[in-house]
Amino acid sequence: MVDWRFAVALGSKLAGEGPVVTRAEADDAVAELRAGAARSTGLVRDFTGLDAPDGTAPVLVVDRPGWVQANAEGFQVATEPMMRKLAEDREPSRIAQLVGGKITGAEVGGLLGFLAGKVLGQFDPFHEPSGRLLLVAPNIVHVERELEVDPSDFRLWVCLHEETHRVQFTAVPWMRSHLFSEIEAISTSIEPSSLLDGGVERITEAIRSGRKGGSIVDMFSTPAQREILDRVTGMMSLLEGHADVVMDDVGPQVIPSVHDIREKFTQRRKGVGTLDRILRRLLGLEAKMAQYRDGARFVRAVVDKVGMDEFNAVWAGPENLPSKAELADHDGWIKRVLS
Repeated sequence: MVDWRFAVALGSKLAGEGPVVTRAEADDAVAELRAGAARSTGLVRDFTGLDAPDGTAPVLVVDRPGWVQANAEGFQVATEPMMRKLAEDREPSRIAQLVGGKITGAEVGGLLGFLAGKVLGQFDPFHEPSGRLLLVAPNIVHVERELEVDPSDFRLWVCLHEETHRVQFTAVPWMRSHLFSEIEAISTSIEPSSLLDGGVERITEAIRSGRKGGSIVDMFSTPAQREILDRVTGMMSLLEGHADVVMDDVGPQVIPSVHDIREKFTQRRKGVGTLDRILRRLLGLEAKMAQYRDGARFVRAVVDKVGMDEFNAVWAGPENLPSKAELADHDGWIKRVLS
């Protein structure tokens, strides 16, 4: 269904290599990012109370092609149930499989190529046995130069956010399996015709008109799938907002120029062109920005009212995660979970 090797090759080519750096500059960036991630583990633990076991979920500093390869592997794991169902519902000829694999491989490769130049870091939950943290060195160097901020401060700032995600998934053992079960639920509810019939035309029309109306996921989701997506949105908003709170509250204690970095980075998020804005909307990246905002607001409101120890009840089990609606109603979550 997908030619993954072709997707990786195309995505790596489209991603490019990033900024020009000397060997010494590259070595310094890699060493500093590794040290920043290691330092962040204790900072996250002390602030949040989440204690990640040693020796789980390695930290990898990668280039853009390395990020593409890692995410192709993750996509392959995440989409396997859906691909299996598509193959069961429609049995294409060998020629159709080859041609279809190239087409979908090109689509996935184009997506990965676009994102590979944007992502600074990412926790990959699909890597066995416990996930892995990816820090994309060329992108971090590119942004720190573009914003004209202190490189050491910026690298630690990024590490604080991303290491929080690594801690979330390794200190809360049920988190990975819960995410996988939600993805499985979405995959098994998909109707193949919704993906294979008229999908290209719908996406093309959305790009041509520039209409507002959500991401590609929103275009194809049924009511049952949207219910699952709302649960996933609640969970991901919590994780992203929690990491942003850690980054902003711990940052001033250890990063001298954190306020300058936050101001410039927030402004940078707004300064995208028309095409970039359309692609971000279609890929759901605008929704991801909302996740940072809504999730951070929820975390701060709960912690301010009941303290971090009581807030940490959110990690006790999937039933304690906030719903999408509760993100805007922290008192409702407190009443449901803590009362």
